[in-house]
Amino acid sequence: MTKIIISKNHIEIKGHAMYDDYGKDIVCAALSSIVITSINGILSIDDKAIKYNKADGSIEIDILKHTKEVDALISNMINLLKELNSQYKKNIQIEEV
Repeated sequence: MTKIIISKNHIEIKGHAMYDDYGKDIVCAALSSIVITSINGILSIDDKAIKYNKADGSIEIDILKHTKEVDALISNMINLLKELNSQYKKNIQIEEV
């Protein structure tokens, strides 16, 4: 199961969704696409707005600047993750702290 922990200045995504075998897991692919696209969008606007660390099976995002654009992209990412979670409750757990 993928666990997503969301706070005001930090988002942590860890674990594999386990929907299917590695390389065939559509839930992991969707999660990755949502998160990487959001990170790239934010960095294209302001490369100092966030800091992220990607490791095997996890990614952590530190939000360093809260601007209208950055917050909109973060909010969009969270909403997309919640929508995915609503479809795959057995594979994704979201916790807001």
